[in-house]
Amino acid sequence: MTDLDIRPAVADDIPAIVALLADDPLGAQRESPDDLTPYRAALERLARDPNQKLVAAVREDRVVGTLQLTIVPGLSRRGATRSIIEAVRVHADERGSGLGTQLIEWAIEESRREGCQLVQLTSDSTRKDAHRFYERLGFTGSHVGFKLSL
Repeated sequence: MTDLDIRPAVADDIPAIVALLADDPLGAQRESPDDLTPYRAALERLARDPNQKLVAAVREDRVVGTLQLTIVPGLSRRGATRSIIEAVRVHADERGSGLGTQLIEWAIEESRREGCQLVQLTSDSTRKDAHRFYERLGFTGSHVGFKLSL
């Protein structure tokens, strides 16, 4: 599938990206596709931060996938820079096509270009299929994550 373009997300992509984020049981509880105002403000903040990369995977002028890559300079691990992959979503009719693999491979290569020594991600504990997918790509379940809602 060479007709895929992975590029920075733009304002016109917001409805499609939010629809992808909302298209699962967890996202359906968290996202509000009927009110795009907060998403537009978030995209503006992301665009101003050189350590944030929100991308749209586009095929035939249609957003079919997305992810966010965050570059995090650090002091630990001898001053290592790491990246964090978040909000990986693939359109339902593209699942199983290899698009998710292409997105993650893009994120890993982009992390290398940014000088990262480590790529990390979290996945909700209920997403067993996603865990198998990430393990197949070489990720290991090495930590337990914690959240605190503010």
